Amino acid sequence: MAFFPPIPLIRKNHIIKKLTESNAFSEETAKTFLEAGIINPNGFNKINEQKVLVKTKDGKYYLNK
Repeated sequence: MAFFPPIPLIRKNHIIKKLTESNAFSEETAKTFLEAGIINPNGFNKINEQKVLVKTKDGKYYLNK
């Protein structure tokens, strides 16, 4: 039987890493996915079911502590 890595977990960790590297920890320092270097953020809705990210009014994101 083949092992398949948990893709949603990998995407979640990638998004968290990129936002951490961009210091997106509050509404004032929030970044768009493009600004944070996140390309193809497919699966975002699945990731955010755990309330990891907060979306600002202007479409930027930061990490929820």
